[in-house]
Amino acid sequence: MTNNQKGISYAVVTAFFWGFLAIFLKIAVQEVAPQTIVWFRFAVAFVLLAGWQLVRHPQRMRILVRPPLLLVFAAMALSWNYLGFMLGIHYTTPSNAQLIIQTGPILLALASVVLFKEKIRKLQLIGFIVASIGFVFFYSQQIKLMIGQEGNYNLGILLTLSGAMAWSVYAILQKRLVLTHSTASLNLFLFGFPALIYFPFVDFAPLLQLSWIWWAILIFLGLNTLIAYGSLAQALKYTQANKVSIIIILNPMITFIVMGILTDMEVSWIDGEQFSLLSLLGAIIILCGAVLVVGRKKRQATHK
Repeated sequence: MTNNQKGISYAVVTAFFWGFLAIFLKIAVQEVAPQTIVWFRFAVAFVLLAGWQLVRHPQRMRILVRPPLLLVFAAMALSWNYLGFMLGIHYTTPSNAQLIIQTGPILLALASVVLFKEKIRKLQLIGFIVASIGFVFFYSQQIKLMIGQEGNYNLGILLTLSGAMAWSVYAILQKRLVLTHSTASLNLFLFGFPALIYFPFVDFAPLLQLSWIWWAILIFLGLNTLIAYGSLAQALKYTQANKVSIIIILNPMITFIVMGILTDMEVSWIDGEQFSLLSLLGAIIILCGAVLVVGRKKRQATHK
């Protein structure tokens, strides 16, 4: 297997886990408070990563004692990204939140132009316009279907957008930090800090009453965090960032397909989705615009 194939495989793993993430979060929030779920995800990821680093690279644990200030801000942003996304799912649906959270990479691309003076290409500009039209179209169609639930839907969309903005801030800071620190070291703090600040808001009593099925769901959510981010780091190691970005940004397709199947089956353990053909068209327009924004033009080979 070539490095490019390895990178694409790792990116697919990340997209797969993130595609199912929103669905499992929607299920879990039926029994566990949103802040407790977010804390559990960070706590499990931190404990497993810290255990691995203690055995293999104990020197990386030093970052927990004296973290760079930028890393603290990045961890604060990631903390809200997780909670904003969780609350967005709670008040809307997995597919809606999963689609809206894709504004994060789009905002990151825009920030790169403003902050890092990166040149904006014509296709990227078209992508911004297409995605914006798609969001307006998707929202206008979805709000018509949310009869009696407009307030919750709007709140969920706003919370998800705030989570996307927080992710773009985290990614911008991470872009600076990876120049001087290893990804594994950074992730130790990025997982540990949120677990610490959310700890006072966790109600442990309901957790003690959960059956093994609910515990399995929570453990999956915790492992999801570690596996998805670990696979993402490996994907970026083996292949180009634009290929990885395009594969990952399409993960809402997994959520849409699975939720469509579950809705058609009329399962009792998760609320079905409400989509019209026009709202699905809006979703496709958003994803097309996002792909244009994050994609990069390949360098032409030169012959000497």
